[in-house]
Amino acid sequence: MHFARLENSPRLRRVLEVLKEDGAHTTYEIQERARVCAVASSVSELRAQGFMITCKKRKGAFEYRLVFPEENRPG
Repeated sequence: MHFARLENSPRLRRVLEVLKEDGAHTTYEIQERARVCAVASSVSELRAQGFMITCKKRKGAFEYRLVFPEENRPG
């Protein structure tokens, strides 16, 4: 799969910034806040670069969450 590199992609950086905030984020929330259309594709590109991102369907909407290894947890 061809994917954009995080350091060269403002789009991926915006998605990652939203995901870095605590909690789960719906597809709609990520679309609105990061100004992207294809959230699942952006998440796939981030995963290909080593980010662990979970996805669960809850109440009819998909929710994404960035999983931090303990040593990299913010705060």
